[in-house]
Amino acid sequence: MFHWKKLGRIFDPQCMASPDWMHEFAQSPATIINPHMVRVFFCTRPAPSADGKYQSHIAYLDLDRKNLLNILKISATPVLELGKVGTFDEHGTYPVSVISHQNEIRAYYAGISRCESVPFNATIGLAVSQDGGDSFHRLGEGPVLPYTPDEPFLLGSPRIRRFEGQWQLWYVAGKEWRITENNKKEPIYKIRMATSTDGIRWNKVGRDLIPNKLGEHECQACPDVIYRDGKYHMFFSYRDIYNYTSREGGYRIGYASSPDMETWTRNDDLIDIPLSKDGWDSEMINYPHVFELDGAIYMLYQGNGMGRSGFGLAVLDKQSIWS
Repeated sequence: MFHWKKLGRIFDPQCMASPDWMHEFAQSPATIINPHMVRVFFCTRPAPSADGKYQSHIAYLDLDRKNLLNILKISATPVLELGKVGTFDEHGTYPVSVISHQNEIRAYYAGISRCESVPFNATIGLAVSQDGGDSFHRLGEGPVLPYTPDEPFLLGSPRIRRFEGQWQLWYVAGKEWRITENNKKEPIYKIRMATSTDGIRWNKVGRDLIPNKLGEHECQACPDVIYRDGKYHMFFSYRDIYNYTSREGGYRIGYASSPDMETWTRNDDLIDIPLSKDGWDSEMINYPHVFELDGAIYMLYQGNGMGRSGFGLAVLDKQSIWS
């Protein structure tokens, strides 16, 4: 079993004197480890427009390495501007995953563009920072992981890693849009992977990796992978497309393991991180990011309302067994 001890909520912009562009939501936390602090990149939103539409920006906060519940600094401006009119990331940059490489930090993110027949579409872009993550610039105006004939829409939830001298990008691909109650259109998406020798040109595996637990209408998101004791371990989110904003149907964290990163055995019963009885993570826990720091393994995760209530931290019990 993987027993996770919750340490508490770290950040919610609604509870702080945040700038207007950081009005609510703190989503998709991802870390860069520095000698004296941990920089956490996340996605946040200004208030919605008059017609109820949101934008999403990438921000960061710095945590004291000796006390991860202590915030040292919050970014004053978004680290990446939204895309130009008509580009894939014109209306939002969410979710985000970061990695250090040589003298730069790379951010892989889903670019959001609004649509007419469905609410939005997304594909995955890359931006690079050469100032420690204070600001990022795109490699170009287009995505690095585009649509293909078998992945025609909704590529998102990127999680970037490097194993065995290669780059691995786990992401989700849309399967279909379904009309649910009140004539609402909801996407179904599954976890996939691509590999690369340079982190820019990608070869897609081209198939869903994780078997369904809730049936074909299960949605899977944000698969974060670490290597430990001879296996690859994936922590991810899953939910139904119905009733997913409630405690009964909200996102949960799942688990799968693999010897080779392509063939995965799912066993959600091995992960122990329950909902709280009340409060910010009492309805859902989702979008996990797992990282190691000073001999301990931590998980950042977002809470109710898919991060509307911010994100928190848990630490893995040292008695947990990886094999």
